[in-house]
Amino acid sequence: MRGASSTTGCPGIGCGKIEAVDSDTVATTPRLTLRLHRSGDLDRLVAIHSRPDVARYLLQEPWTVEDGEAQLARRLRRTDLAEPVGTLALVVERDDLLIGTVSLWRTEQERRTVEIGWTLDPAHGGGGYATEAVAAGLRLAFGQDDVHRVTAQLDARNAASERLAARVGMRQEAHHRQDFWSKGEWTDTLVFAVLADEHGQQRGTDQPASTDSTGS
Repeated sequence: MRGASSTTGCPGIGCGKIEAVDSDTVATTPRLTLRLHRSGDLDRLVAIHSRPDVARYLLQEPWTVEDGEAQLARRLRRTDLAEPVGTLALVVERDDLLIGTVSLWRTEQERRTVEIGWTLDPAHGGGGYATEAVAAGLRLAFGQDDVHRVTAQLDARNAASERLAARVGMRQEAHHRQDFWSKGEWTDTLVFAVLADEHGQQRGTDQPASTDSTGS
């Protein structure tokens, strides 16, 4: 399942350590808060997902308010990556403003594999926020004792998310040609992945990375 749209840039694989906190906040990084969805998030979610440049590489058409209500109702139930829920939908906040989302879910094919997807408001692109948030998402996934592997599936035209996946230490494992019918045309899918032991090694040897201000 595809789910990545971003404008990226971040000064390193780790982009800071996670600090777990109380209430509906799942993790914090030096600049961001990752928390569960709230009913009051509707307006900001619709503002981001109604943009054609955000929706272009995602599964859905640009959201209407009704779409946003339906999506938010689902996300409010996605609160725990551990079984039996097996899915975690988070919003990304910068200075109390919702600027994106990160989602994690266990795949039906292999329960020790987690898939990750993300979105970022293009108005906040170029500052490394998406990379910082996705890096935090990977640490949350591998914080589950049983998770062996994390994958991401991207529209192959989404160059910004492709670079982001590589920046956080994922490797490209496949390029499926015209395998997915999306918005009236056949599109290619890129599959990225990282293993738990690889992620652990990367965290011990984080190196600076160049920033990237190209939007998706």
